[in-house]
Amino acid sequence: MFVLDKHGHPLDPCHPARARRLLAAGQAVVVRHTPFVIRLRDRVAADSTVQGVQVGIDPGSKHTGIAVFTERGEDRAGKYSIQLDHRGGQIRDKLTARAALRGGRRSRTLRYRAPRFNNRTKPKGWLAPSLRHRVDTTMSWVTRLSRWAPVRAVHVERVAFDTHTLTAGRPLQGVEYQQGTLAGYEVREYLLAKWGRTCAYCGATGVPLNIDHIHPRSRGGSDRVGNLTLACIPCNQTKNATPIEEFLKSKPALLAKLLKHAKAPLRDAAAVNATRWALWRTLAATGLPVATSSGGRTKWNRSRTGAPKSHTLDALHVGHLDAVTGWPSVVLVVKATGRGTYCRTRTDKYGFPRLRLPRVKQVHGYATGDLVRAVVPSGKNAGTHVGRVAVRSTGKFNITTAHGTRQGTHHRHVRLLQRADGYAYTSQGETHATGRSGLEGPPAPVSSPG
Repeated sequence: MFVLDKHGHPLDPCHPARARRLLAAGQAVVVRHTPFVIRLRDRVAADSTVQGVQVGIDPGSKHTGIAVFTERGEDRAGKYSIQLDHRGGQIRDKLTARAALRGGRRSRTLRYRAPRFNNRTKPKGWLAPSLRHRVDTTMSWVTRLSRWAPVRAVHVERVAFDTHTLTAGRPLQGVEYQQGTLAGYEVREYLLAKWGRTCAYCGATGVPLNIDHIHPRSRGGSDRVGNLTLACIPCNQTKNATPIEEFLKSKPALLAKLLKHAKAPLRDAAAVNATRWALWRTLAATGLPVATSSGGRTKWNRSRTGAPKSHTLDALHVGHLDAVTGWPSVVLVVKATGRGTYCRTRTDKYGFPRLRLPRVKQVHGYATGDLVRAVVPSGKNAGTHVGRVAVRSTGKFNITTAHGTRQGTHHRHVRLLQRADGYAYTSQGETHATGRSGLEGPPAPVSSPG
């Protein structure tokens, strides 16, 4: 558990049992519910011996692992684990939809809207919003941890993916790096040879074949050769912009075969490559000592300690170490949800408004995204429910917990635990190797230590 002195300065983390004893004795008060932070009433950091902690970061495209640990020599002991789930994909999809909407508005004859995308310049080091989001959310949690714990150093895995090798599906050597996937081929000829001149969906041969995007462009698919296949005209028209998983949901064997035959997508690898230097520069700007390491070193460390593969355990094994004496048994999963939207209108699939949201976001003192506890004495929702609330003007809220969503909970049964901060919190068990147990087991992030 994170501990602050009476002036709000961070102290060394303590065991959950000790935090419960301090709270029961009245020597500490709760500062934050998730992650759980307490403040001592009579302790000052200047009068205490603070050893400090270190933070390990395993950056990824969709998930980033963060580990808080203490280090004695080359041995590490994990204290807290966080899995940060990014929403870069949602940002990309919304920006694509906005661009399509504005392009359609310009093309209509109802009014003239001159395009302005050709006279805008981007500053040096500019990152797309979906990529900048990954850097900003990671830095936000490093800053938060620095407020709750005495962070002395940061270890980050700075990995570089060879996308050319990933595209080929095998190691490349020598002159092969100078030849692209289409060396000696045209696109259509390459696809005809790759897919055997047959329709990838129905297996038809001897019929006109069209080039089809496996993942539709309107849903974020790229024009990369690995995303292209051959389809007969009826299959191409039937599939249209339907996701491949939905189009072949009745043929799971064919879906698995098609995805295996296609090239692996490189979007995640490209995102990590694009953000690794920006993340390192931003971490270095904090003034903390920042040590970088390769992904191969992390994997080698895990093989020596016998730790299984996970985002948080990778973060714990970043850099130089000899042994890991233990790690937390529970991982705090932090999902980026945003802080709502300015749009007060919901539209149907054709773009026409179907409902209007109230301009006041708080209802009976609660707002969507707040962490609450509801104690319902009777009815279909009887019991205690802790989770993220979605407010309704009727006063009957929906509460999303780890076990599902409880709809229609009256506001008089709800009590506020923590204001919305743009993230949703859940917990999950950490994986462990055979014969190894976790060092600590902090309580679930949505329950009170009392």
